[in-house]
Amino acid sequence: MGNTFGHLFRITTFGESHGGGVGVTIDGCPPQLEISEEEIQVDLDRRRPGQSKITTPRRETDTCEIISGVFEGKTLGTPISILVRNKDARSQDYNEMAVKYRPSHADATYDAKYGFRNWQGGGRSSARETIGRVAAGAIAKKILKQVAGVEIIGYVKRIKDLEAVVDPETVTLEQVESNIVRCPDTDCAEKMIDLIDEIRKEKDSLGGVVECVARSVPRGLGDPVFDKLEAELAKGVMSLPASKGFEIGSGFAGTTMTGSEHNDEFYLDEQGETRTRTNRSGGVQGGISNGENIVIRVAFKPTATVGKEQRTVTKDGEETILAAKGRHDPCVLSRAVPMVEAMVALVLCDRLLCQYGQCKVLSV
Repeated sequence: MGNTFGHLFRITTFGESHGGGVGVTIDGCPPQLEISEEEIQVDLDRRRPGQSKITTPRRETDTCEIISGVFEGKTLGTPISILVRNKDARSQDYNEMAVKYRPSHADATYDAKYGFRNWQGGGRSSARETIGRVAAGAIAKKILKQVAGVEIIGYVKRIKDLEAVVDPETVTLEQVESNIVRCPDTDCAEKMIDLIDEIRKEKDSLGGVVECVARSVPRGLGDPVFDKLEAELAKGVMSLPASKGFEIGSGFAGTTMTGSEHNDEFYLDEQGETRTRTNRSGGVQGGISNGENIVIRVAFKPTATVGKEQRTVTKDGEETILAAKGRHDPCVLSRAVPMVEAMVALVLCDRLLCQYGQCKVLSV
């Protein structure tokens, strides 16, 4: 299974949704970075279940424990392991799903590939696996901020057909965190919350789009051809559960423009630096960061596990009906925001280390 991500800043996540716990091992983190469980917990709290009426009611504190790689509050340069123990698993809710495949879930494909699966909560296919990513992302964010002043902010851009008006150049974390859906457009956020609550009562689900901006990214990150920065970003965010689409910069909307309309013209700023007047490239040109803000969007499908009756088959090939039990998000978008931020941070941190060197980066 593909449980490891990254080149120099490498993470390996472990654990299952209803096992003893989940977590991550981080290899390649530079030494002498000051980090604490409390700092990591901030992003884990943004990802955790049970945080509002529009998320799954599963009650988990998702309290993290650093069990290696940190001494006296600083990283050692050795592998860092972070563990979050599962406290509120209700495996009996999944008894029926041991034999009935949930439509659009990983049940049937896991059986096809491995011939065996952990049906309790989906095992590794559960979004609970992303706890390790978010914990590692918190460390990557700190490296990026400390070394290069990079700031990464994600937010909900769209849910179903409700689309927010947000300026990625100026949006703040405070605006994002001002409401439970994590949409900085307050008027649109209220409508989104009402829509999610309505669909929750109907035992159904919704999808949407998370937009993410990375500011103050240094020029020169990424490599030509196969390791282009946008390709690495796409791989990172498209590995998230329920992700179905990726855009950078103008994305698909750019296909409706002519070349002269779409091109980002250059100019020299007051410091004599080469800049672009527009940013339809989304901060990446030729696979390499150009110093402008990196702006990406990730589409997430409606949550696959719903309480409505749906036609399916059993693992023995019999047609049947399934109305899934358990506790599930009616919409994953608000909790997906820190997940997207984490994957963007992991990619940029990895590329930063590749560009400037692993051991010297904290003194750059």
